[in-house]
Amino acid sequence: QVQLVESGGGLVQAGGSLALSCAASGRTGRTYIMAWFRQAPGKEREFVAAISRTGEFIYYADSVKGRVTISRDGAKNTVFLQMNSLKVEDTAVYYCAAGDIQRTTYSTYAASREYEYWGQGTQVTVSS
Repeated sequence: QVQLVESGGGLVQAGGSLALSCAASGRTGRTYIMAWFRQAPGKEREFVAAISRTGEFIYYADSVKGRVTISRDGAKNTVFLQMNSLKVEDTAVYYCAAGDIQRTTYSTYAASREYEYWGQGTQVTVSS
């Protein structure tokens, strides 16, 4: 089993920045595809960003492209999400996910069903 723990959420004003982190523990002998998803109240969980094992492939949802940067700590299953120019509509619980994914397409990385492991989530609230 792999456990994922997110940190870095909080309250920020619109236009501000936040940095999220996610660290894996447990059976981390493999290097996983790492991703961030989010879920706002009353809405379905949606894809935010994902990064391949080596960082060669990085994908972003259109809603965050240009404002968000995903990165990882080398081959470690540690992933970061730098969020800038935050908007009120970015308010959500942000989840870290890890998956042993082989395909490298956007549609694969953006599909929540591809990820076996999930964190508990961290709240991001953007005030106007």
